[in-house]
Amino acid sequence: MAEGQVDDMKHSVVFAQGEQEAELADKWGIRVVPGGSVTTPMGFVAGGFHCGIKRKRPDLGAIRSAVPATAAGVFTQNRFQGAPLVVTRESLKAEGKLQAVVVNSGIANACTGKKGLEDAYAMRRLAAEVLDVPEPYVAVASTGWIGRPLPMDVVAAGLRRLPHHLGPHNAEAFCQAILTTDTFTKSVCVEMTIDGRRVCLAGAAKGSGMVKPNMATILGFLTTDAAVEREALQRALKRVTDETYNMITIDGDTSTNDMVLILANGLAGNNPLHEGHPEWEKFEQALLYVSRRLSQMIARDGEGATKLIQVHVHGAATKETARAVARTVIGSNLVKSAMFGEDGNWGRIIAAVGYCEAPIDPETVDIWVGDVQLVKNSLPVPYDEAALQAHLEQEAVHITIGLNQGHAEATAYGCDLTYEYIRINASYGRV
Repeated sequence: MAEGQVDDMKHSVVFAQGEQEAELADKWGIRVVPGGSVTTPMGFVAGGFHCGIKRKRPDLGAIRSAVPATAAGVFTQNRFQGAPLVVTRESLKAEGKLQAVVVNSGIANACTGKKGLEDAYAMRRLAAEVLDVPEPYVAVASTGWIGRPLPMDVVAAGLRRLPHHLGPHNAEAFCQAILTTDTFTKSVCVEMTIDGRRVCLAGAAKGSGMVKPNMATILGFLTTDAAVEREALQRALKRVTDETYNMITIDGDTSTNDMVLILANGLAGNNPLHEGHPEWEKFEQALLYVSRRLSQMIARDGEGATKLIQVHVHGAATKETARAVARTVIGSNLVKSAMFGEDGNWGRIIAAVGYCEAPIDPETVDIWVGDVQLVKNSLPVPYDEAALQAHLEQEAVHITIGLNQGHAEATAYGCDLTYEYIRINASYGRV
């Protein structure tokens, strides 16, 4: 699909979503806000528009908080890190606060040397000026072509127009502005009560290709009006990232520019949250849910994807083993190709389990696709072929792997590997 083409696929990201939301509400008192966005939490505005970096699609956006917000971030582990990451890390280290995030798509400003770093600082400086925010409180993010310089005259002109595009109802425009090869925008919002106050937590993200665990071509921006202590917020974001964003694989590539940021501006008026707060776990469950939903959307929007795949591993000796097995299977090109072809060849799944570097017992592995068990104790069992085929034909495919070595579990998300993926990436420079 063409760059940034938006359709209704975001409404088809399933995996028992209704059941997840019911459990969220019943167990934690957390409710999904229909139509909610990064501007639903109090004090946030956002927006985006086409400034001219890309040929015609939106390419510049921002989120701004009415007050400085406690902030935390996680970043790609690629050794080549784009200039915006250097600048944003510096902003976070200054006081642990952010008040605005400015994002461009189309050009990543990575591998651009000293000039690229100067351009990233210039973006931060000018954004601070036009948004009336102290410069250290501005984060910068870029995504797109690696190795190309930003057209700073175009960017600067766009930044001067940016304030006119920000508002409480312009979150969708922001989501459009951060897309590259994505085919739909990704946004989710929840609300809860903490200390008797209504608290909202929302997120927007982009991600489609070059997605692999360890943060990949993901830009994620989370906003909340909760008051949260800085160190606790950073720890929570890291834990949640390990369970969600770091459990996505689209194509095995890790990009250079990518980050997830969370801003907590405290305008809800609750007592500052930390691990000892009686409602801390509720807040972290909300953060986990929002991040998991965004991760599922990113996986479903893998370049050329027709199916969302979930690999759940249970019965592992350790959490690390469960994660490693899940990520290895979801990253297997043979498994991904089989899912595209709706082929129930479980040999590809067990082979991926076997070459995972984590320790497993090769005689105790069970495998299900959907509700159909195909393997027990590493040996084939009779199964209902019609039931298996019916599940493989669905848009969301579940693979479950039991290791029978312990009680740890983990879930990874990915997509099928299609002809369209090859077409998109063979001609990326022309999209």
